[in-house]
Amino acid sequence: MASTDTTSDRRRPDGPAGAPGAKPDDLAGLEAGLDALDAVQVRRTPVGEVLRNKVLPPVVAVALVLIVWELLVRAQVTEVYKLPPPSAVWDSAREMWLRGTLLEVIWTSVSRGLFGFLLAVAIGTPLGLLVARVKLVRAAIGPILAGLQSLPSVAWVAPAVIWLGLNDQMMYAVILLGAVPSIANGLVSGVDQVPPLFLRAGRTLGATGIRGTVHIVLPAALPGYLAGLKQGWAFSWRSLMAAEIIASSPELGLGLGQLLENGRSNFDMPGVFLSILLILFVGIAIDLLIFSPLERWVLRSRGLLVKN
Repeated sequence: MASTDTTSDRRRPDGPAGAPGAKPDDLAGLEAGLDALDAVQVRRTPVGEVLRNKVLPPVVAVALVLIVWELLVRAQVTEVYKLPPPSAVWDSAREMWLRGTLLEVIWTSVSRGLFGFLLAVAIGTPLGLLVARVKLVRAAIGPILAGLQSLPSVAWVAPAVIWLGLNDQMMYAVILLGAVPSIANGLVSGVDQVPPLFLRAGRTLGATGIRGTVHIVLPAALPGYLAGLKQGWAFSWRSLMAAEIIASSPELGLGLGQLLENGRSNFDMPGVFLSILLILFVGIAIDLLIFSPLERWVLRSRGLLVKN
């Protein structure tokens, strides 16, 4: 009787893959299917497609905003000195360009913002790892970081001026107080989302301590860390603009925040609108040139961004 059952199982043609009754063709088909799932088809996006999908939509949006702006001016919804036409803002930008001060003003603020942001990354990264990995430190510092992140950066301008005076050190202090909590909290969130299996596998392979942090924790926490970096830059830029607007001084040089405050003081609305547009332009440019490529690289490296 046992012999009959064995013979019946051996003759079964449609057994599952890997079972004694599976055909070699079935196994080959299964392997080919798995290989097809693993293979990611990546192609270089044509320039025309990039222009159509990435460049054209924001250009059209900006054109529509300018058209609506011009229509509101022509409809005289308010006085011209309150809402200047786009042409007046363009003339203000052109005048600064001819004087050679436009790029200088932009670079003054951008250089401060980037340097302050790099300092915030250097401080916020180890602080975030310490909070994420040490329970006692998290219990002591975690709530403080959350509170600092919700505190408006403009609140730090007054004490920073009193402590450090009207200088670049005051600007960097305000940037750090605004950006470090965001970067640290982003990294903590990323570490909390690392699967425990990764950590156990790393310990099994000898990746403990600093080696485990560098090779296991940080790569696995990269999406959350990148989100914290992006938010940290936003806080850095906002903190710097608040500091430049409130603590404007000739000794500090002319940045975008000082330019905005000068326009308000002189009731120069074209200059005010120009300052706002330049601040917005720098924020968008940094996101498109730095953070968007980093996000695409992270998604592509994890198989989450596939081009068919």
